[in-house]
Amino acid sequence: MPDAPQIDRRPKRFPPPQFPPHRPALFARTPPAAFPAILGLLGLGLALRRGLAGTALAEPIEALNGGLLGLWLFAVLALLAKVLRRPAVVVQDLRVLPGRAGLAAATMSGMVAASLILPFVPGLAVALALAALGLHAVLAALLVVTLLQMPPEAREVNPTWHLSFVGFIVGAVPLALAGWTGTALAILWATLAVAVVIWGLSLAQLIRRIPPAPLRPLLAIHLSPAALFATVAMLTGRPGLALGFLALGGAILLALVLCGRWIIVAGFSPMWGAFTFPLAAYASALIVVGGAFALPGRGLLVVATLAIPPIAWGVLKLWPGGRLAARTNAAEA
Repeated sequence: MPDAPQIDRRPKRFPPPQFPPHRPALFARTPPAAFPAILGLLGLGLALRRGLAGTALAEPIEALNGGLLGLWLFAVLALLAKVLRRPAVVVQDLRVLPGRAGLAAATMSGMVAASLILPFVPGLAVALALAALGLHAVLAALLVVTLLQMPPEAREVNPTWHLSFVGFIVGAVPLALAGWTGTALAILWATLAVAVVIWGLSLAQLIRRIPPAPLRPLLAIHLSPAALFATVAMLTGRPGLALGFLALGGAILLALVLCGRWIIVAGFSPMWGAFTFPLAAYASALIVVGGAFALPGRGLLVVATLAIPPIAWGVLKLWPGGRLAARTNAAEA
């Protein structure tokens, strides 16, 4: 008869607690997940400028936009401090969903910032847009390399792919406004092809299985490309194409509204930042196309003004103290 296995009844050994407790260096754990909310605020500021142009509120809106640009600049410097401390932290953040969405939103926010400063410093705005587009391309390339090194289940398509691979379309807006029509159109056609693939794969995936409740707010990102395609098409003199993208965006928005309770069933989380920029972008697109769409655009702008700041505050207030970094698995430099 074999001997009975020996059971070690001693308690497991754990390393002693660190004293004093570990505290990350300043900005060493800046959470990229802050940037979708900041992107939404900047997009709202741009939509308010368009919707309230020529009214008594135009000047106060510009003052508001100045404050939003200050918030954006602070967040960019905080992220830059983290990256300069240890550049490899970028790849670590790209390995988690909130990180890759946040980093893409960071460079996209630079493109929106370029649109905001364009009326005042056109040369700087174009330079900023081009720099943001270049950084976005670098991040997209890094993401492809990172995904190829990850398990197959981590490489499945998800709505944040729009941010990483279609987000270039945001830079086409300031370029079109600055007269770079050819470049803006080239970005439109290139990103449209990518967006169609992502929309198709996402729809097939949604039919096959239901996404987990915490990730459902990311479905709102599907609205952004349609809204931005409509804006760029109108700014480059293609109103018929713009109307088609408005119709597509309206269908996506209607689906999101009808499924709203199902989408938010998991409750508030940093993922709600995904609601902000698409809503602002579609309201802005309606206003840019104008005509019969101007009034619905202003109506949606009211909704966006009531919804986006509370969501952004709910996300950004988690940043101090490291709570946002902890909830989104932000890497530490």
